[in-house]
Amino acid sequence: MSNKKIVVIGTDSGMLLNFREDLLKSLVCTGLFVKTLSSSLNENQKIRLKSIGVSAKSIPISRNSLNIVHDIQTIFKIFFAYKKIRPDIVLSYTIKPVIWGGVASRFIKVDFYALITGLGFAFQGDSFKRKFLTKLVVFLYKAALKKSKAVIFQNTDNRDVFVSKGIVELSKTHVVNGSGVDLEKYNVENLPRGGIKFLCLSRLLGEKGLREYAEAAKIVKNKFPDVEFNLIGPEDSSPDAILLNEVDTWSDYINYKGSTDDVRPYIKDSHVYVLPSYHEGLPRSTLEAMSMGRPVLTTNAVGCKETVEEGINGFKVPVKSSEALAKKMIWFIENSDQIEKMGIESRKMAEDKFDVHKVNKEMLKIMEIA
Repeated sequence: MSNKKIVVIGTDSGMLLNFREDLLKSLVCTGLFVKTLSSSLNENQKIRLKSIGVSAKSIPISRNSLNIVHDIQTIFKIFFAYKKIRPDIVLSYTIKPVIWGGVASRFIKVDFYALITGLGFAFQGDSFKRKFLTKLVVFLYKAALKKSKAVIFQNTDNRDVFVSKGIVELSKTHVVNGSGVDLEKYNVENLPRGGIKFLCLSRLLGEKGLREYAEAAKIVKNKFPDVEFNLIGPEDSSPDAILLNEVDTWSDYINYKGSTDDVRPYIKDSHVYVLPSYHEGLPRSTLEAMSMGRPVLTTNAVGCKETVEEGINGFKVPVKSSEALAKKMIWFIENSDQIEKMGIESRKMAEDKFDVHKVNKEMLKIMEIA
């Protein structure tokens, strides 16, 4: 592998480092020359990538924009980057890098691999606009993945959607357990003393179930006023974004603490992790909370349900049900002696299924690198 080159394409350089640094290290260890293409690359990120043996180039890839001119320019920039780097392998993840990276790869000789981390906004809802967007995205995915070597999913439900819509053949697909979690970095921490604290880590998006989280907190606070509900996460530019002025209206029952580069202190200071999302690939934040020994309260949605064994390490509730969410929150408050036990089970599941080294080993095997 020492003479081969791989290009890894992601939307945002910060997220590339936060979610794929361990994978990049694994690729470097095989002897591959590793180059990343992503947007918003700053000097500190470039230095950090260089320190692990990765070369980086900034390319403007908009995560949410539907600007046709901008997207065509992105395809050409990716294509010219390919021509200059002359990679043997390309790995793209998230919708825009997969589509534009896949389209550009059709014009060169390269093994193209796509990592589908979730279906996202385009596949949700029944409005005319959403249906049109779904048809457009399906068409673009078909064009991008036609000559792909393999398409990797983080859950079987997402894979089945792609296969049923004729986007990809079943024989080309593989499923891995999310992006994995670093069990050493996210080590088990003792539960904090004092009253029960619930935590949600999420971008400010409606589809993350944050309105249901807020409504459930309001219900619970009426009965247990001393219980804390914390929310950590950045603003977002998606059409589904929740604006800060709405978050401010939750201040009587939700403590919004902004965004952070290190979630560990917040997980350490919590008892129960909550993610009431409508859909996921396989949520990294949940894996981090599990690794640190916290029980999980989530939904029975695709990508969320895979993180919970019902009644063992947490609970699953119906999507968009703040009442069901509140009911399980009250269960944790009234059965607080079970929190530590369920947290231990979360850690066991993280070790068995979601160890980042196991996940990355499977990724390398799929790409025929290992």
